[in-house]
Amino acid sequence: MVVGVYGLGRFGSFWAAQLATRYEVRAYSRRPHPAPTGVEQAAEDEVLQSDVIVLCVAISAMEEVVGQIAGRVRPGALVMDTCSIKVHPVEVMARLLPEEVAILGTHPMFGPDSARDGVAGQPMIVTPVRASAELVGFWQTEFRDMGLRVIELSADDHDREAAATQGVTHLVGRVLSELRLEPSQIGTVGYKKLLEVVEQTCNDSHQLFVDLQRFNPHTVEMRRRVEAALAVVTEPLDGQTPG
Repeated sequence: MVVGVYGLGRFGSFWAAQLATRYEVRAYSRRPHPAPTGVEQAAEDEVLQSDVIVLCVAISAMEEVVGQIAGRVRPGALVMDTCSIKVHPVEVMARLLPEEVAILGTHPMFGPDSARDGVAGQPMIVTPVRASAELVGFWQTEFRDMGLRVIELSADDHDREAAATQGVTHLVGRVLSELRLEPSQIGTVGYKKLLEVVEQTCNDSHQLFVDLQRFNPHTVEMRRRVEAALAVVTEPLDGQTPG
């Protein structure tokens, strides 16, 4: 089985290298990124003729990319996305890819930082879209054999939960980053944890943060709740003076 990875950004390169430990992997990138060790750098059309195509592109680029490749994916192939949200990419793939192409939504909930010591135990979300139960089961087994903790969720259930977990974490991380927090000799354990949140979230691109907030239909409500909670916490402090 040949797996084609479309997109060699920070996560795409990492995921291609992981997949290459089990499969023959070819990769193409619209931007000049070298393929990692064990992965064959290939032309776009060659990657699109793979048995499985794994899209590692920005959430905001899904409509453009899927529209461009839809007519060139071979019949019978499987296309997976790896986006951190699911409603939008699943809708785009189902709408634009031909009926004879199978579709499976995935969200590897890890990356080069969180899985620097390996992917074992990391969560992998699987969202069946247009694929037989046999094909979905095959890939769930493959992911488990990689040591991943497979969780099957619908696209909407995923995004609802992601807004309250990943979405709020990235929001808080970016806010803390704007405060320009620095390591301190008197920093408490809690403060050091805040610095870890900044590092973990801000190592990802700003585009990812924006896409997580814009394309998840549940993040608007999450941000309203954060704003309301901040108002509740700070309201008793308004107008107070020392002494």
